[in-house]
Order: sequence, then structure tokens, then C-alpha cells
Amino acid sequence: MATSSSIIKSIQNIMRKDAGVDGDAQRLGQLSWLLFLKIFDTLEEDLEDELEDDYKCPIPEKYLWRNWAQGEKPKTGDSLIVFITELFNDLKTLAVTQESNPRGFVVQQAFSDAYNYMKDGTLLRQVVEKVDTINFHSKTDRHLFGEMYEQILKDLQSAGNAGEFYTPRAVTKFIVDRIKPQLKDKIMDPATGTGGFLACSIDYLRANNPKTTETLDAIQDQIYGYEKKQLPHLLCVTNMMLHGIEVPKNIVHDNTLTHKMKEWPADKKMDVILSNPPFGGQEDDAITMNFPAATRTKETADLFLQLIVHLLKTNGKAAVVLPDGSLFGDGITAKIKKLLVEECNLHTIVRLPEGVFNPYTGISTNILFFTKGKPTENIWFYEHTYPEGVKNYSKTKPMKFEEFKAEQEWWGDEKENFLTREENEFAWKVNLPDRKKEAEDKAKPHFANAVKLAEQLYPLQDRLEQLKESLKETCIDSKPAIEAEIIQLAEKTGELTSKINNEEKTANDILMSVYNFDIKNPYKKEVIVSDPNELLDKYQSQQNKIKSTQNKIKDILQAAFSQGETNE
Repeated sequence: MATSSSIIKSIQNIMRKDAGVDGDAQRLGQLSWLLFLKIFDTLEEDLEDELEDDYKCPIPEKYLWRNWAQGEKPKTGDSLIVFITELFNDLKTLAVTQESNPRGFVVQQAFSDAYNYMKDGTLLRQVVEKVDTINFHSKTDRHLFGEMYEQILKDLQSAGNAGEFYTPRAVTKFIVDRIKPQLKDKIMDPATGTGGFLACSIDYLRANNPKTTETLDAIQDQIYGYEKKQLPHLLCVTNMMLHGIEVPKNIVHDNTLTHKMKEWPADKKMDVILSNPPFGGQEDDAITMNFPAATRTKETADLFLQLIVHLLKTNGKAAVVLPDGSLFGDGITAKIKKLLVEECNLHTIVRLPEGVFNPYTGISTNILFFTKGKPTENIWFYEHTYPEGVKNYSKTKPMKFEEFKAEQEWWGDEKENFLTREENEFAWKVNLPDRKKEAEDKAKPHFANAVKLAEQLYPLQDRLEQLKESLKETCIDSKPAIEAEIIQLAEKTGELTSKINNEEKTANDILMSVYNFDIKNPYKKEVIVSDPNELLDKYQSQQNKIKSTQNKIKDILQAAFSQGETNE
């Protein structure tokens, strides 16, 4: 069999000849549903051999890969296009439920928003024949397809859809390695993308448990994922099937944010949640209404963070990738972080270097590790630096899992409250109660000033009300003097009210600054950069941040203008 990259390249070259396929994203979307049907049929063949006479096909048999893609006289040309149109219509509208026909449900979900872009049936036949060369019954071919799948995800990044789909493998593997999911755990990614965290969790569970049928059966029912977009959902379902989830019925084509947070059923509470929610996204008003008024926001990452806290069981563990903006964000973002540390033990924040997601975004990111059930006391920070000789990551030189060896050796045991951890040039600890006490001490004078000002304000307000009442019964000659005094008192009360509000705001800002977790490494000395290449990299990184901020502002303004037009 040819190499995975050569197969994909040859398929894409065929698709480029088809006028209906425009760009890499559509080519990958086309390839994805074909691969899905091929893999699905392979699993159905295995199940049919196992069940024999008890086997029941979950979809119309004519749509099984073997019945239309293979054979002595397979469909081609216009007849193939007509057939594929029927296939899409019928699979999208399968009358199935997750309970009555779970395998059919998986297919219906996978095709709900899928699309056949190819218009030339002869070219489509050539693509089908290329896909058909892969034998998923063969361990060698399955391994090769694993490589092909990784290539698809990388190509998807190149197509310009990276940020919301693909987390670098080194990051997912490190997170799973630190969370250490157990066989009994229910594991979820509420913004699953192509399923990197879930696939890595399956690999971990298999590697750390007996290789028995019982182990495989247990894994089948403990993996949950939700993805709102069709292509990553389809890729995730395919990914799960490749990782041994025979019926990935719990990988749902759905947006978790569209459900009222408080109405999630108890059986959807999770032991482990791993996620890299989309950065910089803005949700519409209908979505925000699903969240409590006090923490209602349009920021996608903030909504996901509070949803994750809500969906964790007591003693449940989570690891979430978030941008720097979520660490230093104030306002509603700070309130959500306050909720996080009050309901969970935010024990570790790993600060990743710039460029982990290069070349697709230069946003600096962090991994937050937390366990629900007890409030946070100590937050440990670990600054992950570039390995020696590396100045930045790139598409050809991405981050490697081996770089996390220092964190692994330093980590310690959560059951022992990480007693073995020590501060060093990369690791430092922040005691949250001490931080709160310091903030309270700083805020006290401002609250005290507000009280003193209020003591001055109340008599003036009483006098003002008395004058307004007396004005009703006063003779005309006396009114000008009273009105002048009213104006003078109104100005004074206005000034005092403004001063009180300012003092209270200052005090509250100080208190909420406790939840600014953009805390720099106290052991890191400032390095003066003189190398032109390093200066250029630093400049480019700053430009990326500026561009990201500009796009964010643009999205907010567009949303505001759209809302204004709607109201008109």
C-alpha cells in the first residue's frame, strides 16, 4: 500500500479536476464522509460475522460501502451522482433514535449536515477506488490509516480551520497523562472538535488496563463528545471508530451551549472533562440566556468554562486550554473565575510558550487543571519554556510530548495535596486566601471612605426631600430662595454620590483583582533581546496579538450593529 500522504495527495489531485469542489476544506470534507462509510462498513462486516443470523443492518443495505463502491460493475458517471444524492437524502433523514437504533443514529448524525461536493461521477468513482484500496481488516492498513488521519487533520489546519479543530498532540497527551483517567470514569469533551482528547484518553485507558474484552467493553460506554460543526463531528466519529469505539453514539452533533445550564440531567455529570474550547468566539443573545444572569457573557471560552464546572461531578477532574485573555480578564470573566475557585480546587496552571498553535494563531495559551468539590487554597504555576535551541514552534517543528518531562517529574500526587512540589525557576505558588486577605486590606480604606461620605450624604438627602416638600406649600416670594438651596444641595448630593460610587468601585475592583491569574514568574529575569531574528519573532508575536484583539473588537462591533438593525 502507498504511503498515507501519497494516497491523500492523489485523491486531492483527482478532486481538483472537479468543478464542484472549491478549496482544501471542501476536498477534506468530501474525503471524510467517504472514509466514514468505508470504516463503518468494515465494522458492520465484523459485527455480521459475530452475530450471524441475529445481525440486523442499521441502514438500508444498498448504502453499505460493499454494495455500491465495490463489485464487478460498480456505479460511475451520472448514475453514481444520482445514487449518492439519494444516499445523502436517505441517511440524513433516517428515522432512528439513540436508543432504538444506536448504529443508525451515528450515521444519521454524521450525515445531518454533510455534503457531496463532487459533480463529476467519473472522478468520484476514481476517488472511491482510491479509498477502497485501504483494508481496515488489516492491522498494517489500519496503522497506515492512523497516519493518514493525522495527515487529514494537519491538512485541515492548512485549509484555515485549525484553531477550533485541532489541539497539538503533545498537549493532549500531556493533559491526559496528568489527569490519568480511570476505567470507571465518564470522560467528556464539550467542544470535541476532531476528538483529540477523547482518542488520547482511549489510548491511555488501553495502555494502563488489562488487555481484555471487559476493558474494551467498559471503554465503549465512558466516552462522550459534543461538536456543533459537521466536518469536525464527522472526523471525530471516524476517529472514535478507529480507536475501537464500535458504536460512538455518545459523540453527538450538537452545541452544548444551546442547552440551559441548570437543565443538564444528572446522568450527564462527568468524572473527567478535557477541552480546548474555541478562542475569541462570540455567542448570540439566545445562547447567553442559557446561563445564570450573574455570569452571562458572549465570550465562548467563558461560557464553556462555567459549563465545565457545572458538568463535573463532585471530585471530578478537568483540564482546560484557555488563552491568556481568560487569565487576566475582568468583569464577567473574573466572576466566572471566582466561581471556579470557590467550587473547585484550581491546583495547577501550566503556562505554555507562544507559538504552540503556530502557524495558525500566535495567541499564548494555558492549561488549567482543577478538581471539583473543595475551594482553591494554593494555585501552582508552571512556566513551560522552549527547549534548548528552539526559539519558536512551527508547522514543521511542533511541540513534542517529551518536552513535558520536567513537569511530569515535578508534578506530585494530588491525593497528598502535592506535598512534594517545590518552587524553582519555572514553578511558583500563589496562596489564594493570602491574596484575598491582601486585597481586602487594600479595599478597606476605600469602603471606609464610602461609609464616611455616605454619613455626609444622608442628612443632605433628608434636607433635600424636606425642601422639595416645603416648596409645595411655600408662598411665591419665598420659592426662589428654596429653589436655589435645592439646586445647591442637589449638586452636593450628586458629587457625594459620585465619590461614593468611585470608592466602592475601586474597592470592588481591588477585591476582584484576586481573580486575575495572569501572574508572571517571579524567578524569571528580564532578558534583553538583541538578536535580530529574536526581535523579529517577538515583533511578529505582538502583531499576532494585536490582530487577534482587532478581530475580537470587530466581532463585537458587528454583533452590536446586527443587534441594532434587528431592533430597528
